[in-house]
Amino acid sequence: MKAVPVLLALLPLLPAAAALLAPPKLTQYLTVVSGAACLGLAFALVPRAASSDVDAGILHADALSTVFVVATAFVYATCAAHSIGYLRHDEHAHDFPRYARRFYLGLNLFAWSMLCAPLVDGLALLWVAVEVTTVISALLVAVENTEGATEAAWKYVLIASVGLGVALLATIFMYYAGAQELGRTYDLAFAPLLKAAPHLPHTVVRLSFALAVLGFGTKMGLVPVHTWLPDAHAEAPTPVSAMLSGSLLAVSFYAVLRYFQVASACLGPGFPRAVLVVLGIASLLLAALYLLDQHDIKRLLAYSSVEHMGILATGVGFGARLASAGVLLHVLAHAAAKGNAFMGAGALVRTFRTKEIAHLRGGASLLPWSAPLFLAAILALSAMPPSGIFRSEFQIVAGGLRSRAYGPAAVLVVLVTVAFMGLAIAATRIVLEPAAREDTPPRKGEPSAWMVAPVLAGVVALLVLGLHPPADLARLLDRGAAELGGRP
Repeated sequence: MKAVPVLLALLPLLPAAAALLAPPKLTQYLTVVSGAACLGLAFALVPRAASSDVDAGILHADALSTVFVVATAFVYATCAAHSIGYLRHDEHAHDFPRYARRFYLGLNLFAWSMLCAPLVDGLALLWVAVEVTTVISALLVAVENTEGATEAAWKYVLIASVGLGVALLATIFMYYAGAQELGRTYDLAFAPLLKAAPHLPHTVVRLSFALAVLGFGTKMGLVPVHTWLPDAHAEAPTPVSAMLSGSLLAVSFYAVLRYFQVASACLGPGFPRAVLVVLGIASLLLAALYLLDQHDIKRLLAYSSVEHMGILATGVGFGARLASAGVLLHVLAHAAAKGNAFMGAGALVRTFRTKEIAHLRGGASLLPWSAPLFLAAILALSAMPPSGIFRSEFQIVAGGLRSRAYGPAAVLVVLVTVAFMGLAIAATRIVLEPAAREDTPPRKGEPSAWMVAPVLAGVVALLVLGLHPPADLARLLDRGAAELGGRP
């Protein structure tokens, strides 16, 4: 079992190397194989991590980290398959081999960095891993080489670099706090730091946690440090947008949770939970309002991601173990639903040749699979039963009520309802409203079966998570919630 984290940290490097040396066709299929293998390894890790930790040197998997590994591996596997159909549209361009080489090199390195981030053992290594995800993802945002993509990438780099600079300062303060108890030679590994947490200086830990939430919250997309997110998601290629939203934001949230564990053990639950509830509700409020009036389909989904990050932060802030288990289930369900939504949006954009919602009409008549699946993904993101997001949000709200956070729980329900209205109105118009008559209407039919199959896999995952999560996964979520603390 110790080999599983090592293999997860190495496998994506193989298709990344192939992108430099092999023809694009071979690289495409190697990427699909790598994604499927990583997903299989992540599933294999679940039963063991549900009962005990897996230690492999600098790599360490507990229940909390395994949840994020599974989410990342699923998004990687589905986006690897979707990218074959997505890039088929450009195969005849004269510079396609060069573009495909850059795309697949970046895609696989991006997946590698996001798989490593939850597996590394220590806050310092975690910061390094998140920094690597920033560099690679910024290059992927700009890979289309358009003016809009370049501007979005620069904005992303500037804002994320400031955020990670703040996160580095948080790491330094936490090292200083730990050194008071563990000595100057300790390496910020999680277990010794958590064990020593009750004896750490409160003021330094409080400052470190606040800086970590601000710093990593920049990558997570929390208000008010979210401003890079809509532009980057809108301009990146669709598979990259899906990985940004379904995995990168979650990995950044994972970093916040590690600081939350230490802060709760040192300071008590009051301060860290209050910080997360305030930022979570603020993110929900802004996202819900923006979702009511969006004109770009990918920006619509980007603000939906801000909404769901707000839900995650608020759920952890509630403090009940039921809510924490719901948060971890939400990480998995959001990865599947948001990946589906972006992949469906990619098929619509390929067909209509525009991202403007006003010009996307009659989707169901042109895309008999992708359009209804896109609508299903939007309904899943809106917490319609029986999707996994309905189950996770129900647990979060129930946990909020159990912890007597009646006001925040009620606000969460209201804002999620407002967000649902914005998403549902836009999606139903795109899919069900008749198309306007045009001299040269879009061609009817799916761009590629490779763009449909991964979305079907996401639908299956959402139904499984919503109706009856596997027993091993349920135990994993319960153990992860216990690691986050909180009232049973």
